[in-house]
Amino acid sequence: MGRVEGKVVMITGAARGLGRSHAVRLAEEGADVIAIDVCEQPSAVEYASSTPSDLSETARLIEKSGRKAVTKQVDVRDRIGLKQAIDEAVAELGRLDVVIPNAGISPLGVDRPLSAFTDTVDINLVGAMNTVHAALPHLESGASIILMGSVAGLMPRSDGGGASGPGGAGYSFSKKMLDEYANWLSVQLAPGGTRVNIVHPTNCATEMFQNSAVYRTFRPDLEDPTPEDAEVTFKAIHGMPMAYLEPVDVSHAIVYLASEESRYVTGLQLKIDGGMLNKFAAGFSFG
Repeated sequence: MGRVEGKVVMITGAARGLGRSHAVRLAEEGADVIAIDVCEQPSAVEYASSTPSDLSETARLIEKSGRKAVTKQVDVRDRIGLKQAIDEAVAELGRLDVVIPNAGISPLGVDRPLSAFTDTVDINLVGAMNTVHAALPHLESGASIILMGSVAGLMPRSDGGGASGPGGAGYSFSKKMLDEYANWLSVQLAPGGTRVNIVHPTNCATEMFQNSAVYRTFRPDLEDPTPEDAEVTFKAIHGMPMAYLEPVDVSHAIVYLASEESRYVTGLQLKIDGGMLNKFAAGFSFG
């Protein structure tokens, strides 16, 4: 306990899923949290998005750990609104030590419109960069920026979307670009003592990955695949005996990268993938 005691952490996409998990774990370790989420439904996304009540629940869980929570509803695509929200929250809590641009969407499916590509890139890539750049004026030496990548960003080749459609192509593209962004930004910020790292999870047990569009994408051989049908495929693609990560599996790594334990770690590409990428590299086919 107390691994990030006294720090202030800002997380986007904090209303539920990985964002909420990160917020709760960091609060348990002593951090106050600025929790940001748009709490609206993106037009290209088939699964239900977060709500204001979800964001309130995240705040309740943070405060249950005895830490402060400041919530803001803002779209990460709105650079001006995002900057204002961050400025106000930092003024309230007095500092900012850790930035986690976690907001993202994954509108899979060949039936998705072209806007699924542009919306995904705007939120997952441009939104992450907006978050970092709006936060930079508040960061001092010792700060930590933790980007949320994906195994999709480390795959050696892409089919341009294929069965996952324009949204899948946008997701892979945005995560690949975040990978490059982390590498370049870590070099730029290192002289000032700010660290930049990126975490690459495999599929995780959240609403983004547990929905009918995902099941249809990964089991196109079935007319109406069930969660159990998809799980067979998910287990097959990992080296270890697993189908999904639990959100907390990723949050444990986030705590390390936010803490002083990683004070000289920067430019790290941290895979949390159950051996999936190594299995792929060894010749396993996903198709």
